[in-house]
Amino acid sequence: MDSIRPWFFLKSVPGVGNLLCKRLIDRFESPGNIIQAAEHELLQVNGLTRQHVIAIKNHKLPASVEAELALIEGKHYRIVTLTDPDYPRLLREIPDPPPLLYVYGRLEGDLANLAVVGSRHATGYGLSAAKNLCESLSAYNLTIVSGMARGIDTAAHEGALAAGGNTVAVLGSGLEQIYPAENRKLYHRIAENGAVISEFPLKAKPEAHHFPIRNRVISGMSLGVVVVEATKKSGSLITARLAAEQNREVFAVPGSIQSFKSTGTHTLIKQGAKLVEHAQDIIEELTALVQFSARPQKKTAGNPETELPMLSDDENRVFHALEPYPMHVDVLARKIAMQSGQLLSILLNLELNGLVQQSPGKLFSISPTSMTGRN
Repeated sequence: MDSIRPWFFLKSVPGVGNLLCKRLIDRFESPGNIIQAAEHELLQVNGLTRQHVIAIKNHKLPASVEAELALIEGKHYRIVTLTDPDYPRLLREIPDPPPLLYVYGRLEGDLANLAVVGSRHATGYGLSAAKNLCESLSAYNLTIVSGMARGIDTAAHEGALAAGGNTVAVLGSGLEQIYPAENRKLYHRIAENGAVISEFPLKAKPEAHHFPIRNRVISGMSLGVVVVEATKKSGSLITARLAAEQNREVFAVPGSIQSFKSTGTHTLIKQGAKLVEHAQDIIEELTALVQFSARPQKKTAGNPETELPMLSDDENRVFHALEPYPMHVDVLARKIAMQSGQLLSILLNLELNGLVQQSPGKLFSISPTSMTGRN
C-alpha cells in the first residue's frame, strides 16, 4: 500500500480536483514527483496557482486514509491509479479522469467497452431490448459498461452475463455501499466476470450529486453510449451528452411513439444519434475504432431459440394481442372482443406461466423473457 499513499495524498489536497490532478500527472508523471517538485516548476502547470502550491506543500495525509487502506486490504479490493496499465485507456484521455479507482474484480485497461444505459423504471420492452442487445454485443467481445441501477442498467449487465461476456459496473457510491440493495447478488456476479468500480471512498453513500459525476466515467471509459428508454429529463441523457462532449459515439434504441419513456431516446435520434435495431448497427459504426472477432454465443432463455409453452387458442389470441408496453385490461378486452371475466382468467394463467407481467392499475404487458418467443 506504500505506493498508493501518494495518490491518496494528491487526491486529498484542498482545491486540487481531478482536472488539476490530471495536468500535474501529465507534467510530473507521479504524485511523488509532484510532492518533490520546486514551487516554480509547479507553477508552470496550467491552472495551478500559488495557493494550490502552498496547499500541496503544507498538506498532510488525512488520518482517515490509513483506515481506508486497511479496509481495502482486508476486503481484497484493488486501487488502480491513473498511470496503472489496468486503468481504462479511454478514460485516461478525458480532461478530468479520477486519479484512482476502487476496483472489486478484474479491470483491464485495453478492453473494448460499450456503455448501455436507460430508465430505472423501464417497460418490459426496454428491459428485453437491453438484455438481448447486450447478449448479442457480448458475442463480439465488447465489455458492457453500465451503472448497476434498477431497470435498463440491470438488464444490460444481465444480458452480458447471460452470454458469458464481460461487464463493468460503475457505482455512484462506495464499494461498501451496494446500491440498489436488491442488486447485491448481481454485484458479486459482475465482479466474477469483470469489475465493479467507483471513484468514491469505500463507505460513501449513493448521494444524488454522485451520479452525474459517475456518468462521465461510464461514458469516458467507453467507445460509445447506447441509450435504451429515457424520458426527456432522464439522467441517461446526461451520460449521452457527456459522451458527445468526450467525442464518443452515441446510439439510441427507438421505442413506441405513444410511450413517454422513449421521448428522450427519440430526441437523441433527432439530434443525430444512430438508431439501433440490432447489435450490427453498433458494430458497423465501431469497426473504424476497434477490430472485432465474433465468438460463439451461449444459448440462453433470451435467445431466439426460446420456445413458448403450449397455449390454447384463446391464450394464444390474448398473448399475441398484448404489447411490450402496458395495456389496460379494458382496452385489451375491446381489442380482442372478449369478456373481462374470461380475459382476466387467461391473463392470470399467462402470468403464472411467466409470459405476461401485471403492473398496478390492471395494466398488462408481455414479460421480457417471453418476448423473443413470439412469432
